[in-house]
Amino acid sequence: MSKIPKNKNLDPDVTRIILESISDGVFTVDHNWEITSFNRAAEEITGISRKEAIGRHCWEVFRSNMCEHDCALKRTMEENKSFVSTSSYIINGQKKQIPITVSTSPLKDKNDKMIGGVETFRDLSIVEELRKKLYAGFQVGDMVSSSPAMQKIFGILPQVAESDSTVLLEGETGTGKELAARAIHSLSQRKNNPFIAINCGAFPDTLLESELFGYKAGAFTNANKDKPGHFAMAEGGTIFLDEIGDTSPAFQVRLLRVLEEREYQPLGSVKKEKADIRIITASNQNLSVLVDKGAFRRDLFYRINVVRLGLPPLQERMEDIPLLVEHFIAKLNRIRGKSICGIDQEALAALMLSSFPGNIRELENIVEYAFVMCPSGDIRLQHLPGHLAMRDSSAAECDVQDNPMKSAEIKVITDALMRNRYNRKAAATDLGMHKSTLFRKIQKLGINLPKIDGRSPRP
Repeated sequence: MSKIPKNKNLDPDVTRIILESISDGVFTVDHNWEITSFNRAAEEITGISRKEAIGRHCWEVFRSNMCEHDCALKRTMEENKSFVSTSSYIINGQKKQIPITVSTSPLKDKNDKMIGGVETFRDLSIVEELRKKLYAGFQVGDMVSSSPAMQKIFGILPQVAESDSTVLLEGETGTGKELAARAIHSLSQRKNNPFIAINCGAFPDTLLESELFGYKAGAFTNANKDKPGHFAMAEGGTIFLDEIGDTSPAFQVRLLRVLEEREYQPLGSVKKEKADIRIITASNQNLSVLVDKGAFRRDLFYRINVVRLGLPPLQERMEDIPLLVEHFIAKLNRIRGKSICGIDQEALAALMLSSFPGNIRELENIVEYAFVMCPSGDIRLQHLPGHLAMRDSSAAECDVQDNPMKSAEIKVITDALMRNRYNRKAAATDLGMHKSTLFRKIQKLGINLPKIDGRSPRP
C-alpha cells in the first residue's frame, strides 16, 4: 500500500481541487496583506471574483468589522499561531452584511518559514435566519421578551404602527422606551423616512425650541445662518420626544399648537412650516399624576395620549433575563468581532438575584462589562462587576437550584400575588393565565402563600 504524501509534498493540482470543492471560503495573503489566492467558495460568499480579489489588500475586499480592530489574521501573522472560530461579518459585493465565523493559520513554505497567512471563513447567514425565526415570537425590532406583559405589547405594536396616531410610552428609565419607538417606526409606512430622537429633559426651554423647530439667520446673537430643526429633518418620518414630562408649561403650549395645526414656526421666521411627521412621546413619570398636580397641561396630555403603552420594569419580567443576556451576547459578538459562547449557570444565577434599578439598560451594561473581562468561552461569575462577582455563589446556587428560569418564575408569580393582595384570580389575570394554571404552578414551584385571601375585605 502506498503511503499518503505529506501536506508539504502534496501535488499543487490536488491542493487546488480540494480548495475548490469545499464550501468554506479560503484566501491567502502575503506579508504585504495582498491576496495571493481566492477559492470558489470565497467568490460565492463575498460576491467578488477571484480576478478582482487577487493582488488587492484583504481589507479592501472584505470590509469586515475585524479589519478595524482585533484582526484574527493579523494576530496569526504577528504571533505565528492559529486562531479558531472568531465571529465577525463582512460586507459583500452587493453591500449586504454577511455574518461569518473565521479561522486563521500561518502560511508556511517547505522550509517551515512563514510566507503569509491563510484565512478560512464560513457563511452563517442560514444560521442567523434560523435564529431569527426561532426568536420571531419573542422579538420585535431590538426588543426581546417572552413575558406575558411584553407579549401583549408585541401583539398590538403592528396595529399601533399602522395607525399613524400619536403614541405615549411610559416606563421607568432603562425599560426600552426608545427601542419601542424605533420598533413602531420600523413597522409603519414611514419606515423608509427618518427617525429622530431627542431627550427633552436635556435642554433648557429656549434651546429645546430652536433644536426642534430650527431658526433663521439673525433670530438671536451668533445666528449667522439658517438652521433646520429636528422637525424639518424628520419630515415624512417619526420624531421621538423622550422625557416629555420634564418640559415647561410654556413649551407645552408651543408643542400643543404643533399637534393641533400640524405646522410649526422656526425662531425668527414670519412663516409657518408644514409638519408631515408622526410624534411619539415618552416619560419615566406618570403623566396622569402630573396632570392632577398641575405640572403638565391636561389638553396636551389628551393630545399625546391617543395610544398609551406602559413598559414594565425588569423586576416584573425577570424570566426575560436569560433571553436578554443571550441577545446582548449575540449583539456584542457581532459588534466586537468576538466569539463569547454564553453565560454559565453561576453567573446567570447572580444576575437573577439582582434588583436592577437601572432595568434593561443596566443589564446590558453589565453584559458589556463582562465582555471586556471575558477573553473567550462562557461569561463566568468573576467576569461580572464587583458587586455581582462577590455575591455568595452557594446562596445563589441554592436559590436557583441550577435552574435560573425556575427562580425567575417564582419571583414573577410572587410579585403578581403581592400586587393583587394574594387574590389568585386577580394575579392569574395579571399574569395572563387561567386561575387553575396558576394554582398548579404555585404547587409545583413550592410557593408558600400566607393565610390572607385577597377576596376578603381589608381588616
